[in-house]
Amino acid sequence: MVSRVVFTPSAPVTSPTTKVGGQPVWLSAPTWPLSASTGEPMSFVGQFELPGRVAYLFMTSSDEFVDGTYEPEGGENAFFCQPGPLPSFLRFSSVATGPTHSARDYTVAEGESESDIGSRVGGSPSWLQNPEVPYGASEFIAQLDSCDLPFEINFGDAGIGYAFVSPSGEGRFLWQCC
Repeated sequence: MVSRVVFTPSAPVTSPTTKVGGQPVWLSAPTWPLSASTGEPMSFVGQFELPGRVAYLFMTSSDEFVDGTYEPEGGENAFFCQPGPLPSFLRFSSVATGPTHSARDYTVAEGESESDIGSRVGGSPSWLQNPEVPYGASEFIAQLDSCDLPFEINFGDAGIGYAFVSPSGEGRFLWQCC
């Protein structure tokens, strides 16, 4: 069996625990990433509790297609840790709250599946296409299946997103689709 996660609706989360949706629970000063193409705040996707830090995931969301959300350094997604270095290719705002993919918080619980496809936290990625570990990133943090998430997100056609962190705490995110 492959260890997967399921998303459970929860009351608003106020601690730095792993969740998707809602608003981020900042470990230190708020650091909201801005879209490279629009300059607008990206939408919050989720946060991941790691030993001694929290990793935050954001992605540009728009009524119109925004190119580059799939690229680890395209400026249309952000995955970073607090504490940790901020990606130099992004701009940030110090606002504490902003757009989100879901107003509701969803915590994660362990689930089981016969398939490698699906959302998971930890373990190793199951690539839809060729492996694409971002340069400098070594630790796999999460795999988010767009078909599993409790809200709509554009990872292409039935896509999966992959989050990684380097030993220095610098994060990268990318997605692949069928």
